[in-house]
Amino acid sequence: MKKTLLALSTGITISLVGCAQMTENNRDALYPRSGNTINVTDRNDLYNVQGLPNGTDSRMNNFGYVRHQKSPVAGDVNNYGVLPTLNRERVADLISKLCVQLPHVNDVATLVTDEEVLIAYDTDTKNRFETADQVKKTALSVVPRYYHVYVADDPRMMKEIERFGRLDSNSRNIDQIIDTTIKEMLKYPQGRKLSDGENANGEMINEINDHLDRDFNDGTPKR
Repeated sequence: MKKTLLALSTGITISLVGCAQMTENNRDALYPRSGNTINVTDRNDLYNVQGLPNGTDSRMNNFGYVRHQKSPVAGDVNNYGVLPTLNRERVADLISKLCVQLPHVNDVATLVTDEEVLIAYDTDTKNRFETADQVKKTALSVVPRYYHVYVADDPRMMKEIERFGRLDSNSRNIDQIIDTTIKEMLKYPQGRKLSDGENANGEMINEINDHLDRDFNDGTPKR
């Protein structure tokens, strides 16, 4: 009887150790030892017979999925090092490339600041309002949602915004200088308002903290 109980106990212990080891191995497979991230494109599932994570044609078609978890140790903070930032030059390049593909838009100059996008373009359109709406919404599809977009269908404005190309957010009096240019751009068609709470440029209408934001055409009563 004792031998039977001893054998049974030993078997259970081995099974538990095996399960624990399997769980640990599964955890290692899901969580890289260097962090707490799960990235789908890092794994090749059985159905990916070609060895590509999410398709056989191009990685550019893959969906992106990443999950982050807090450290299980109380008070421990995940060290992510240097987080990615918005490259304004590349964003301006992308916006110009996309806008020049729109109908009746022949030449596009784009300036991206820390919170605004200024676009001057040459067009042969017969519907300036509609073209302005398309250009503006193309830019809004690229930048973070807090950005405001201002457009002008006047090639002469290209030189106006080009002079800001070598400046940055710390340049002296840069806000006042850009504000003057924006007010000039607002004389041109800006397209439709984005929603009942936002005007055509993405400015919140009559928002509570309006004094913290440099809006120009948001419907807030002038003081």
